Amino acid sequence: MNFPGFERLAGKRILVVGGSSGIGLAVAQSAAHYGALVTLAGRDADKANAAAASCCAGAIGVALEMTDEDAVAAFFAGGEPFDHVVVTAAQLRSGKVRDLPVETARATFDSKFWGSYLIARYARIADDGSIVLTSGAAARRPRAGRGPVVAASAAVEVLTKVLAAEFAPIRVNCIAPGLVDTPMLRAARDPASAPPPQPVARVADPMEIAFQILACLVSPFMTGTVVDIDGGLSLT
Repeated sequence: MNFPGFERLAGKRILVVGGSSGIGLAVAQSAAHYGALVTLAGRDADKANAAAASCCAGAIGVALEMTDEDAVAAFFAGGEPFDHVVVTAAQLRSGKVRDLPVETARATFDSKFWGSYLIARYARIADDGSIVLTSGAAARRPRAGRGPVVAASAAVEVLTKVLAAEFAPIRVNCIAPGLVDTPMLRAARDPASAPPPQPVARVADPMEIAFQILACLVSPFMTGTVVDIDGGLSLT
């Protein structure tokens, strides 16, 4: 899939945290297609290496647990700055407040919010580079049984604006996707389910979300912005 204007990514060093599958893999493959030097980070080294092999030549897979502060600090210490860092990774579990074990709720928030926080804290990024975080449509469409995911997504969006002010001239933006055809969604949703009741009555392809993430990377006047890309879910 060719995205106009993205040739500016050629030769740029891009880290995708969560690049082993889903949206992150689509970002990595798209960026590599345009000549970027991509590093895919995931919790499982074998999956990260397999994902890197699916990209153009030169992509690298690495193991990284983004909620482990020591591991994150060590990963970035002494290395060359990245031009862009994209965070799509999260281990999410939902349930009603009185039903979901507190440790499970905390793990979801740790993964979604504190993982992003730690990556932002320790990442070494070129002054003309950027960070793109990922929240979710749940931040604007809260529903029963989604407490930890909603809270963490909203927190990531506020963090985005704080980081944009603190990190300038490095740009910081956030993507808020709706339902996307990823392994995580397939595990939670029957593929034969009726189309979602939203203006674009289908689930997104990961490449459609990757398009918007790459647009954030190459847009030099864009920072502190949260982009809804949810098929109109927030309107329903």
